Amino acid sequence: MIALTAKALIPVVLLIVLGWLLKRSMLTAEDFWSNAERLGYHVLLPALFLHGLATADLHDLPVGPLAAVLVASTLVVAVLVLAFRPMMRLPDDGFTSVFQGSIRFNNYIGVTIAAGLFGTQGIALAAVCNAAIVPTVNVLCVLVFARFGGGRLSLAGIARQLVTNPLILACAAGGLLQALDLGLPPGIEPALDALGAASMPLGLLCIGAALHFGKARAWAAPILTSSSVKFVLMPAATYLMAQFVGLGSSALLTAVLFQALPTASSSYIMARQLGGDATMMAGITASQTLLGIAAVPLVAALVPA
Repeated sequence: MIALTAKALIPVVLLIVLGWLLKRSMLTAEDFWSNAERLGYHVLLPALFLHGLATADLHDLPVGPLAAVLVASTLVVAVLVLAFRPMMRLPDDGFTSVFQGSIRFNNYIGVTIAAGLFGTQGIALAAVCNAAIVPTVNVLCVLVFARFGGGRLSLAGIARQLVTNPLILACAAGGLLQALDLGLPPGIEPALDALGAASMPLGLLCIGAALHFGKARAWAAPILTSSSVKFVLMPAATYLMAQFVGLGSSALLTAVLFQALPTASSSYIMARQLGGDATMMAGITASQTLLGIAAVPLVAALVPA
């Protein structure tokens, strides 16, 4: 498991490092990176979510129980993080970074690990995890940004943000196509697949470009808080709920592993676009990626067979 996790995470680390080097050598213009972030947020990430949800193979799987466990555990942990916000003593935009670091996950890593553990069944289980968690975390994060992000929104503004957010719209469209069993047209499917595949490397390069180690000391408490939630509280809540509904061994392990994954590159992109502390978010993402090399196998080892 350690080798499998390292195989999935090391390319992520290398892309972050490459982004840091590029920003300080070849691609120093801020306009390049801000435009890359907008491209990821408005085009590449929506393509990834739409394609993944519309084409997921969900047959012969415990879709309902697995989705219920994932959504419920995400909601419970999100409420707990919000409840303990006053104790964190962070500015509001910093709290949005801790919140995202606590509940978002890197689905690229999850699919890689699930496929390595369970083959084609693992890919199908990963598809269910994505279908359940991706829309949930995007709605929750938009709501948190509406309340604590740089631009406070009224109820009408929150509603407008929800119904116009490109990530939420992509999840809704993909989920509808999945529910109607329509899939994607032959010409559109490979184009969306290619665009979605580009979202992960570009997002990680942007994270590396945003890293400023002079602020690393200020990240220590947020990294510790979000990583404790991500690698301990979230998988524990997921395991307890999976036990309650009686998920089978492969579905249970996949659910727990997905909830213990490091936060995704989309966290940084969303922080930049919606008024969060993007520099802190980059630090949390990079740190959790490194910590995940040890944390994810440890979580897997603690899940009873």
